[in-house]
Amino acid sequence: MKYLTTEFEKETEITWISEHPDPQFKRETWISLCGSWSLWIKVNRLSYSEKITLPFPPESRISNIRRSLKKGDDYTYVKTFSLPESFKNKRAILHFEAVDQIAEVYLNNSPLGKHIGGYTPFSFDITDHTEDVNCLKVIVKDDLDKNIPYGKQCRKRGGMWYTPVSGIWQSVWIEAVPKVHIEKFKIHPSLTSLDLEVFGGENEKKIIIDGVGEYSFTGEKTVIDIPDPEFWTPERPKLYNFTLICGEDKIESYFALRTVGIEKRNGIPYITLNGKPYFFHGLLDQGYFADGIYTPASPVGYIKDIQTAKTLGFNMLRKHIKTEPKLFYYYCDKYGMVVFQDMINNGRYNFILDTALPTVGIKRFLCRPASKKRKRHFENTSKEIIEMLYNHPSVCYYTIFNEGWGQYEANRLYREFKTLDPARVIDSVSGWFKTAKNDVKSEHIYFRKLKLTSHKKKPLVLSEFGGYSCKIKEHSFNLNKNYGYKFFNDTEELTNALDDLYHNELIPLIDKGLCASVLTQLSDVEDETNGLMTYDRRVIKPDIKVMQDIANEIYGKFKKITE
Repeated sequence: MKYLTTEFEKETEITWISEHPDPQFKRETWISLCGSWSLWIKVNRLSYSEKITLPFPPESRISNIRRSLKKGDDYTYVKTFSLPESFKNKRAILHFEAVDQIAEVYLNNSPLGKHIGGYTPFSFDITDHTEDVNCLKVIVKDDLDKNIPYGKQCRKRGGMWYTPVSGIWQSVWIEAVPKVHIEKFKIHPSLTSLDLEVFGGENEKKIIIDGVGEYSFTGEKTVIDIPDPEFWTPERPKLYNFTLICGEDKIESYFALRTVGIEKRNGIPYITLNGKPYFFHGLLDQGYFADGIYTPASPVGYIKDIQTAKTLGFNMLRKHIKTEPKLFYYYCDKYGMVVFQDMINNGRYNFILDTALPTVGIKRFLCRPASKKRKRHFENTSKEIIEMLYNHPSVCYYTIFNEGWGQYEANRLYREFKTLDPARVIDSVSGWFKTAKNDVKSEHIYFRKLKLTSHKKKPLVLSEFGGYSCKIKEHSFNLNKNYGYKFFNDTEELTNALDDLYHNELIPLIDKGLCASVLTQLSDVEDETNGLMTYDRRVIKPDIKVMQDIANEIYGKFKKITE
């Protein structure tokens, strides 16, 4: 294996310490606890201490640990800190953006609580436990329990399975809030107004929308009409910044005017963006990085991915079986990149039943009942993801199950998740093993020609295809092994193959009603070399002009058919 470096490791201006972890819910007074922590590693009843750098998982090179957590072991993170004078006479809220898998948190030996699940944020009010100098302790256990969502982590990594991560892998931070403060708010989708629902805080509230005006309201809800509204699209990602004032509480945020729906044109159903059929030209995005594995060395890593995808002509990323820090979704909002967000799988994967047989056309689902424990953790995590991403205009689409992996009771979950978020598209089962309750007809095609039939009631989505591999040896993680679905010797061959794939197979499917496609994939990941970029993000493989021409032809043909 080769430890690859990235350009993000040299970044000094945009760092995990300097950037606010939640740009959509910013208070003025906050501190980051990222940086150096003590890490006590327990192995066979013995323990020793090392220094770890957050927010990088201990398995990564830039964490300074580069060690996997073994089954039955645990990590204890320790950090001492003092609160600044600006926190005086305020409540202090401690935030963890993500800790994998089970975290028990203590402050000055007082237990704060426990969180299970490695992909969603949680927080504690620590005010009554603080001292002049504080000792924060986080005990982490991660046995890679398949009953808890785990993504593509595998102890025996290789091929489509990747290095497992554990522990704290997103930001840890503390913010100061008034005694009476806003707990959260929801921005409901609209094309003409800010439709806001506020939870907590004083009864009297005021909103200042930059460039629009100042408005007061009483209670929890308000609707403010926006003059000359500008819609959010990937081409013109208009964001309206606003400040919400509630008593002593003051929050900076933003919203966008954007809706997603399903409508027919000429008898064919399409996914719409702002009331018009829209072609979502996308890439599978696993969210792995050569420097920090689950977390890039700098948030600039996310900006680079988004901007590279846009440069290549894409307008959508399918975030595959992983969540990201809130900064990622903010950058998608800001720079204009639609997100199709997967829920995080759990349950044991079976290659024969979940992949091999369906790939060759045997798509009858063999029910494997889920335990109560597995259901509880999957559904809790999924509901937390929906809650976390509710206000982000870039997030337009959710996938519940991918290729039958962990699939159970998909119809029930569709109904429940649709109730939680009725204004987004929900793909209950991406790939195969169809169910009645699904907003789209979602197909995966590898190893054969792209052939699809139109559906009279549901939009047609090719949610995975491609997987073309081109290994750039000096930028590859595995010097010996190579993983992909079709192999090419150099970038010119790869470019020609992609050009042929889109022109001769995908673009003709627009006549069948295709309105979204997801090419595998954005970047190489460890052994997988089927990315359009190398794992270290230093090389863009296909010819940029060719990819831009492909995108323009897709958009042009789709517009002509749907107008």
